Amino acid sequence: MSVGIISHHLCASHDMGKGHPECPARLTAIQDQLIRSGLDFAIRRYDANPIEPELLSLVHDPEFINYIFDNAPSEGLFDLDDDALMNPDTLTAALLAAGAAVQAVDLVMREEQKVVFCSTRPPGHHATKNRAMGFCFFNNIAIAAAYARQHYHLQKVAILDFDVHHGNGTQDIFAGQLEVLFCSTFQHPFYPFSGTEETSSNIINTPLSSTAGSEEFRQAVTQTWLPALEKFEPEMLFISAGFDAHAEDEMSQIRLYESDYRWVTDALRAVATKHCKGRIVSVLEGGYNLSALGRSVVAHINGLIGN
Repeated sequence: MSVGIISHHLCASHDMGKGHPECPARLTAIQDQLIRSGLDFAIRRYDANPIEPELLSLVHDPEFINYIFDNAPSEGLFDLDDDALMNPDTLTAALLAAGAAVQAVDLVMREEQKVVFCSTRPPGHHATKNRAMGFCFFNNIAIAAAYARQHYHLQKVAILDFDVHHGNGTQDIFAGQLEVLFCSTFQHPFYPFSGTEETSSNIINTPLSSTAGSEEFRQAVTQTWLPALEKFEPEMLFISAGFDAHAEDEMSQIRLYESDYRWVTDALRAVATKHCKGRIVSVLEGGYNLSALGRSVVAHINGLIGN
């Protein structure tokens, strides 16, 4: 089985300044580890296409979209949020990242690939309907899920988010939409300090302690995500693949390892095989220790293809 990987060199042109953890080198680290992994035989690479701007409105308010376009700087940095800074190339990168997620849906639904991973940036799961935050501008995974439902008329899709930070933007967009199941594990209390409030039945939040390791994470997925997915019977899976819960990543205190990312990917692939005709779209979110990020993505890719 092969995996499609979508990326674009211009995704590395978005730069929020020296020392910022969400840096262009993240994509290089992933590419370098994939080359070392010997997985080229199982990878088909695609260049990302920019999203058609009208598709952004599937999940974002028009006023917010216009605000980002209108304030894209021609020089210097523009501060959309304390940790969402635009340089002259940010809008291009953000449109490519969102476009890659839509392109991934097309590849899967047209049966060119069973599974696709988007190695793109900026990430997206903190972007709400009307706010850029947490290194995120457009919510790539939410756009992809909404596009799959609108364009391919899927009745039920599931989004699984194992980033160390709660996917507050995705929850904001889909809370109450019972055709979309959203499951998120995350360190709590931790940025963005959400995910424990009462919400609708289609949102499955599983906070993890700051001392969590493999056992607590795997137990959370086994006891909450998997039963919810089995009951929901989705037609397609979407993964917000954040790797910042890795033990070597200083972004958090949780201690996961490549083996945990392989384990959760295997579990989700089994669900996709049973209920979704194997269809999975995975989109890069966090992960800021470059070596750990690259190794974790390789483990994730191996899980996606069942290698």
